Amino acid sequence: MIKYIFKKGLSLFPRPFLIRVSYYIRPIFSFLLKGNKYTDPIDGKSFRTFLPYGYENPRPNVLSPSTLSLERHRLLWLYLKNETDLFTKPQRLLHFAPEQAFHKRFKKIKSLTYTTTDLISPLADVKADICNLPFKDNEFDFILCNHVLEHIPNDIKAMQELLRILAPGGTAILQIPQDLNRTTTFEDDSITDPKERTRIFGQYDHVRIYGRDYFDKLRNIGFRVNEADYTATLSDQQIDQFRLSKGEIIPVCYK
Repeated sequence: MIKYIFKKGLSLFPRPFLIRVSYYIRPIFSFLLKGNKYTDPIDGKSFRTFLPYGYENPRPNVLSPSTLSLERHRLLWLYLKNETDLFTKPQRLLHFAPEQAFHKRFKKIKSLTYTTTDLISPLADVKADICNLPFKDNEFDFILCNHVLEHIPNDIKAMQELLRILAPGGTAILQIPQDLNRTTTFEDDSITDPKERTRIFGQYDHVRIYGRDYFDKLRNIGFRVNEADYTATLSDQQIDQFRLSKGEIIPVCYK
């Protein structure tokens, strides 16, 4: 019943509303689903099951009851913690469409100068268009822009802006939903019906499905790209325990 109510809420209410409400409902879900089978590595809490998530075909057992993180968030957290110096070295961090799972935690890290940006998120410090950013050249040492570019009609312009504001030697992690079985990215502007877009693109407000050529798009803009398969360093038991998507690639970009 809990899973059904949550799944219906995802489809009935706008995301900014859900972000605000989630602060009140997370403790309830955490209590009702507590257990020891699955663990959210972001806060270390364990549960007997996670919640479902998705629009057209909801994925079972993927949404953490405590942090509301998905597979990509937990994978990214493990990568940032174990493979980068983001949590230990003074850096200027820009976070697009800030995820609740990370927002308060990044704000508490004293070594970070932390800025959030988005057009509509209530968590954004700066309301801005990713294709026309109000930041200086080379302003940030680290950029997180996760599951944003698939919403942007002119993603090339957005990538150029990300490169512009990233400092030389800086890092940008630009995650997107990606079909690694596709050689090339698919988009079709003639598909305008929200239900049809959800069926084809996975979400009503997505404008493309990225293929493996996504990495070359970033390279053509000027990034140096590491296609990091961090799940390859983990055991199958860890992948299941943390509810990760095996084989998901993290696009780690450098300037």
